[in-house]
Amino acid sequence: MDATSFPDAGSAQTHTVFNQVPDLAHYNLFESDPGLRAALDRLGGAWHADTLAAFGARLGDPEVQAWAADANRFTPELHTHSRTGERIDQVEFHPSWHNLLALLRSQQLQAMPFAQPRPGVWAARTVGYFLQAQVESGSLCPTTMTLASIPVLRKEPALFCDLEPRLYATEHDARDLPWRGKTAVMIGMGMTEKQGGSDVRANTTVALPVRGDGRGAEYALTGHKWFFSAPMCDAHLVVARMGAADGPLSCFFVPRFRDDGSKNPILIQRLKDKLGNRSNSSSEVEFRGTTGILIGEEGRGIPTIIEMATNTRLDCVIGSAALLRAGLVQALHHARHRMAFGRLLADQPLMRNVLADLTLESEAATLMMMALAHAFEHADDDPLAAAWKRVMTPAAKFWICKRALEATGETMEVWGGNGYVEDGPMARLYREAPVNSIWEGSGNIMCLDVLRALQRDPGDGARILQDLARLSNGDAAVRAELASLQAMLRGPAEQLETSARRFAQGLVLTAQAALMIAHGNAESAALFVASRLGRQHGRVFGTLDADASTLARIAARAWPA
Repeated sequence: MDATSFPDAGSAQTHTVFNQVPDLAHYNLFESDPGLRAALDRLGGAWHADTLAAFGARLGDPEVQAWAADANRFTPELHTHSRTGERIDQVEFHPSWHNLLALLRSQQLQAMPFAQPRPGVWAARTVGYFLQAQVESGSLCPTTMTLASIPVLRKEPALFCDLEPRLYATEHDARDLPWRGKTAVMIGMGMTEKQGGSDVRANTTVALPVRGDGRGAEYALTGHKWFFSAPMCDAHLVVARMGAADGPLSCFFVPRFRDDGSKNPILIQRLKDKLGNRSNSSSEVEFRGTTGILIGEEGRGIPTIIEMATNTRLDCVIGSAALLRAGLVQALHHARHRMAFGRLLADQPLMRNVLADLTLESEAATLMMMALAHAFEHADDDPLAAAWKRVMTPAAKFWICKRALEATGETMEVWGGNGYVEDGPMARLYREAPVNSIWEGSGNIMCLDVLRALQRDPGDGARILQDLARLSNGDAAVRAELASLQAMLRGPAEQLETSARRFAQGLVLTAQAALMIAHGNAESAALFVASRLGRQHGRVFGTLDADASTLARIAARAWPA
């Protein structure tokens, strides 16, 4: 029976299934991304390309896709007590969660820049993280927190000597044991308290001395954390006040088990029922005389947080860029298979505009994340790289994470009603998008951090703007935007703070335009500049001013059929 015929009146068959899109599977996430491969090569990471190609193929396997779906469908379960009544505070995860963590650790994504210091390592790690983030987001949380903890823990030689092989390990150890008895460990964070949120200075958890003095001394912590991720990490870095509720904020290493093997009293009150990121357990906890080891100098808890947050914010940028890419690829796949009104969606001019616009957004986000990776690698010896790291990291976290919210909604719409149901990947992508805008500092925090960074070192702003002028090769629209940004910086301080979002948006869009001109396809770069700077872009995707054939070429380059 063909698609237009009807079944016999007496038949149990009511219709023939056709014009449904097959699941996207058996594709290589790395090999199918030409812009990503070019950036990796340009930034010195070509030595890792073969490994990433194998990783990209594995991530495109239906088995891994099923792990991602299962880890989010069968969410973590909290067990506060054993059958016999002992307090155990254990979180049980579906096996798929552990499989995903094993994949991440197999690529050493929790430690690579520190474990393998060589040219291009930050680019290599960024690409690996970007690839897995396209498949599943929740497993990224303990991975990025472990990475962020390493620079802090390295300053404690005695402790780090024992931690190092376990932090750098390429296998996943899921056993709930004291960390010294494990082959691999994960480190979480405990900063936020219910009364303060982003205002860590409002924290009230108190640390009282137990044994020793100065860094490495043992303290007993009493208080709470409103967001504590992930509670099954082997240890957490926790901020608490020294001696009293108004004492100086310091940082503590808080293991799940004490050195004598007993359970450290970190009492999990409940797991957060989150919109997305459901495979990852975020929790509320109480400390009741909980053992913590002082990390760093007394009263230096805030600088410690800032150092850690810089790394975690980079991963928020990478994670959101990955959602943009994942949504784009799913939209392209759907449009190339789905017929409507007698033509493939991908052949229809207005849909081509939407897909091309989404492509530009994804390409610009990818170039920005790779530029930040380069900055992280060279920040210690290059003032320009240091400026990019300090200023552009919070700016990019603000803008790219915001754009992921809009883009995932648009890619869901490409799928129509099929995108709005939980059977496919689009609903999960959409639910994952908001979290990167919120945690590690929400939008306003990021924009104010941009201004603070520029105020601390005005030379950083000059270096970045000069670099963007160089990268853009004198483009008139970029020059005009740079002049506008400079004028805003010279304005009254209160007005600049009021306009902090507009400044951060303009800074990132200008940087993306410059990077597209320098490293992207000329045709795509011109359209990005015209749409994002010339008219500050439409409020929806699909408003590019170009003919249908140009739009088709842009989408085709992004993900070759």
